Amino acid sequence: MELNMCGGVEAREADKVWKIYFPSPTAALPVLLEGSDQLDWIQWGRREGELGAGPQGGWARLSTVEAGGWVKYQPHRGLGIVQRFMEKEGQPGDKNRPSHWFDVPEGQALECLVIGEGEKRRVYVVTTEPPAEYTWIHDRWPLLTTIAG
Repeated sequence: MELNMCGGVEAREADKVWKIYFPSPTAALPVLLEGSDQLDWIQWGRREGELGAGPQGGWARLSTVEAGGWVKYQPHRGLGIVQRFMEKEGQPGDKNRPSHWFDVPEGQALECLVIGEGEKRRVYVVTTEPPAEYTWIHDRWPLLTTIAG
């Protein structure tokens, strides 16, 4: 289980900046659900040992989504409204793995899947192949999408 993929994000709400790291059991992402104009903070994935119906982790491979692997969870599309995301270099368990922060371009968001209802909702960041210049950091990368205006 890779727990280092897009291990953190930076989000802004009014004049406050939030740094959110996946390992935290209270980690939540600001998500705009498809067809809604309301931003909701939704718990990010499911950690080892946490109860819940969704898969363990906080990410969904695009190839698995496209192959129908997430259909059983009846996901809704969401957009993670963040300004930056963080990738950790190396493999889980390596000591002193450097963190690298990347800006999300203006008008773009993280492609996400939201499963569950109400307080049991969880958000998973959709991942794809990294840009060629960043393959040395990690083999997965958050899928960025344009926010429809």
